[in-house]
Amino acid sequence: MSRKFNPPGMVSSDIYHHGVEVTSFQRMLFISGQVGVGPDGIPGKDIRQQTELAINNLYKVLAGADMDANDIVKSTIYLTDENLLGAFMEAGAGYLPTPPPATTLVIVKALASPDLLVEIEAVAAK
Repeated sequence: MSRKFNPPGMVSSDIYHHGVEVTSFQRMLFISGQVGVGPDGIPGKDIRQQTELAINNLYKVLAGADMDANDIVKSTIYLTDENLLGAFMEAGAGYLPTPPPATTLVIVKALASPDLLVEIEAVAAK
């Protein structure tokens, strides 16, 4: 069980919570960074498609552990270009968990392949 919160006196956000307290759990799942590639290993054509694929891959790992998006307590998102942020947010809006977990977004120089634009890693507890 987790409690997501924003302490008084801090700016609140619709896309993340400042804290997630895990009050009880039996299992924790540490999910490696998931990138925007399909089952064939081919990257999506743009940030929107890669975002959808990365989130879908993340959810497949969760399902493999009998978990879902509501069990995510922390996520880290890596984007290769700050100009991709708006399109990433639009593409992920319907797929990312609500309420959102504690989240960090980082702009990086590159990912494991030059074709990759986004990577998402997470920690889940159930």
